[in-house]
Amino acid sequence: MYRSQHPVLPGPYFFQCVEQAVAAIEDAVPEAIAPLDVNVVEVPDLEDTWSPHIPLSAAIEADDTRCAQVVVYRRPIEFRAASREQLRQLVFIAVVEQVSSITGLTVATLDPTNLRGETT
Repeated sequence: MYRSQHPVLPGPYFFQCVEQAVAAIEDAVPEAIAPLDVNVVEVPDLEDTWSPHIPLSAAIEADDTRCAQVVVYRRPIEFRAASREQLRQLVFIAVVEQVSSITGLTVATLDPTNLRGETT
């Protein structure tokens, strides 16, 4: 019988992690999230931009038809997470980094209390 080394983490928890990440950024810098859409997609579409690395998230600039977007890829993040806490942290890191990419705000500005857990 085959067993994955990675636990199956329930989908609803993933969405809670995304909501918590967005809320934490809104608490720190409310204007950072307001002009963005944050979306969850199961897996990235790699047809056009294949790379040996599967992204965890993406930042999509605004254009004439849509506002800027942060996309979080659920399955790649779940695959890398060994625990619920690690899943929460990976989601948070992915969202913060992509919001930083779109807004130009530093990661430290978006995460002033260091929820990412980075050591200096």
